[in-house]
Amino acid sequence: MADIKKVVVPVDFSSATDKVAGYATSVADKLGAHVIFFHVVNDFQGYDMLLVHPSFGQMVKELQEKSEARMAALVEDYKHLENGVSGKVVIGDAAEEIVKFAEEEKADMIIIGTHGVKGLERILMGSTAEKVVKKAPCPVLTFNPFK
Repeated sequence: MADIKKVVVPVDFSSATDKVAGYATSVADKLGAHVIFFHVVNDFQGYDMLLVHPSFGQMVKELQEKSEARMAALVEDYKHLENGVSGKVVIGDAAEEIVKFAEEEKADMIIIGTHGVKGLERILMGSTAEKVVKKAPCPVLTFNPFK
């Protein structure tokens, strides 16, 4: 089995973030791995024709600033981890950015939470976790925080 020294943990700052972060850091700590929390602010590409208000760009900037503050707090909460923790926030499509970041960081594993959506919502929106599993450059561990 390959050594796992770097684990990317995507977070969305939903109500399940604490459970995902707790589970992922527990696994990473047992593996002796550094944790990198990763958040993607949706850039809303494809919706720009519908959202023509001039404040749209400002909204994305504000979301990024708030996400940076939440990321700093999350990293602070887990600074006790033996192998270290860091965090990063980017703008883009969640699945694409997670896969790209894992490649750039040469991550050994991704631990990602699922939302457990089913039916029409899943068909229409797709699953970020599913897309990551299909395209990731490393093993992906999925975790359902709602069970």
